[in-house]
Amino acid sequence: MEVGDIVVRKSYGKDITFKVIDIKEESDNILYVLKGINLRIIADSPEEDLEVVRSDYTGEKDEVFNRQVNSKIKNIMASRFDFKRGCRVTRTTPSKELLFGRPGKILHIDGDGEYLEKCLKVYKQLSLEAVGEVIKEREQPGRVLDIVKNIKPDIIVLTGHDSIVKDSKDYLDLNNYRNSRYFVEAVSELRNYNSSYDELVIFAGACQSCYERILDAGANFASSPNRVLIHCLDPVFICEKIAYTNVDKVVAIHEVLDNTITGIKGIGGLQTRGKYREGYPKSQYAK
Repeated sequence: MEVGDIVVRKSYGKDITFKVIDIKEESDNILYVLKGINLRIIADSPEEDLEVVRSDYTGEKDEVFNRQVNSKIKNIMASRFDFKRGCRVTRTTPSKELLFGRPGKILHIDGDGEYLEKCLKVYKQLSLEAVGEVIKEREQPGRVLDIVKNIKPDIIVLTGHDSIVKDSKDYLDLNNYRNSRYFVEAVSELRNYNSSYDELVIFAGACQSCYERILDAGANFASSPNRVLIHCLDPVFICEKIAYTNVDKVVAIHEVLDNTITGIKGIGGLQTRGKYREGYPKSQYAK
C-alpha cells in the first residue's frame, strides 16, 4: 500500500473509508496512518487489517452519511425557497419580488486542506460566501486575528483535527487533548477582540474536542459534548442556519443542531442571533 490509497478496515466491517496519509515503522511493525474521508478522524492500522478499495467505494456508515448530507442540502434549499416566497409584504413593501437579502459572511479556518476543500464546495452549493484558510491548529491562535481583521467575517469556523488521550480520566484537562488547547486560545483571542456573541459568531473544535472549555472561552458553538467523532460538514450546516436566519431572530439551539449530521453528541452551543439581512428594493441591474 502507498500514501494516497483508499482503504477500509476489515476488523470494523469495512464501514468507513480512509485515505492512507503516512507509513510508519515501529518495532519492526509497519503502521499505516489513516484519515477519514467523511469523519474527522486520524487512526493507524497494521497492513493485515486493511483492504484497498476503489476511490468511489462507500462503506455502510459512509452511505448513511452521504444520504444524510444530500437530504440536509435538499431540505435547506427547499426551506430557503419557502422562506423567500413568504417574505413580509406591507404597504411600504408592495412587492416581494423587490426584496433581496444578504446572508452572513463566513471565514473557515481548517487545519486540514482536504476537509476544507469539501466544506468550501458545499458552502458554494448552499449559496454562502465563505473564505477558506488552511492553518495548522497550533498556529491558529497566533494568526486568526490578522485574518479576521482583513476578511471581516460575520461567522468564523476554527477546526481541524483533535483527539483525547487514551484512558484519560479528567475530561476538562486540556493537557489530555491533542489540539483543544489551540482552539481555546484562538477563541479567547477572538473574544478579546470582539466580545459580542451576536456580532461575531464562532464555531470551534474537531473530533473529541474539549467542548466545555471551548464554550467557556467564548465560542457560540463547539464540539464535542460526548467526545465523539464529528462529520467534516457539521460546521457548514451550522453556519448555513445562522447565515440564513433573519437578524431579528435568535435561533433556538435545537434548531441549529437539527441541521447537523452528528447531532447533540457531537455539537452543542448557545442561542445565537441570525445574520441574514433583508434589503429593499432590489436593483434592476442585479443578477
